[in-house]
Amino acid sequence: MDLGLKNRVAIVAASSQGLGKAVAMGLAREGAKLAICARTEATLHATAEEIRRATGAEVLAQPVDVTDYDQVRSFVGETVKRFSRVDICVTNAGGPPAKPFSDTTVEDWEAAVNLNLMSTLYFAREVLPLMQKQKWGRFITITSVAVKQPVEGLILSNAVRSAVSGLVKSLANEYGKDNVLVNNVCPGYTQTARLDELAAKLAAAQSVEPEQVRARWAAQVPLQRLGHPGEFANLVVFLASECASYITGQSILSDGGYAKGTY
Repeated sequence: MDLGLKNRVAIVAASSQGLGKAVAMGLAREGAKLAICARTEATLHATAEEIRRATGAEVLAQPVDVTDYDQVRSFVGETVKRFSRVDICVTNAGGPPAKPFSDTTVEDWEAAVNLNLMSTLYFAREVLPLMQKQKWGRFITITSVAVKQPVEGLILSNAVRSAVSGLVKSLANEYGKDNVLVNNVCPGYTQTARLDELAAKLAAAQSVEPEQVRARWAAQVPLQRLGHPGEFANLVVFLASECASYITGQSILSDGGYAKGTY
């Protein structure tokens, strides 16, 4: 199936590892030109070179702290300077720390809002006018299954990522007339460094091994296993493509059936 992504220009945030890296690789394999960013310069450039070698894609890599609006604005500007446009923007950021509500501080909440909500807003402000002008665009946010079903120990993520899903629905309504599709993709338990960190945190609190935490998570999933980043990336790549031309304003799960709600 031709997904119609050849020579499309795609921004993928926080893409030096984990889900972001898998998405960037997936888009590159479909022929997209990439602009990727992350905070750690060495890891970012290693990922860019890996993608170039594996796919032959043209890749712009720039260190960016997505909580800094000036850095996001500069990155989008460099992308346009290099490729002349932005067709696809996939927002992404690491998750807030795992804590019960009683252990959180006001500063924790402010940091979580900046990391997951404001970073999405920064990219939206910069890329949506470009997409609107060209009458084609895909704005895709990466959040979490937590927007459908709260995850144990992740109250900061549960709350703030749900705000992103509300933003997505609102933007989809506003920009649909311009053929700009806005969707939210929600990973469940997927094998990434972030999941390893959460497993270690919960294991220490419960005096068990991290493998036991992972096994408990897998047992809650109808498929009886954790997800792979590539499986998640396949969904994002589809939503970025011409084949998803009538899908907008949705929060779509890639969770192996973990979330138990009907909707």
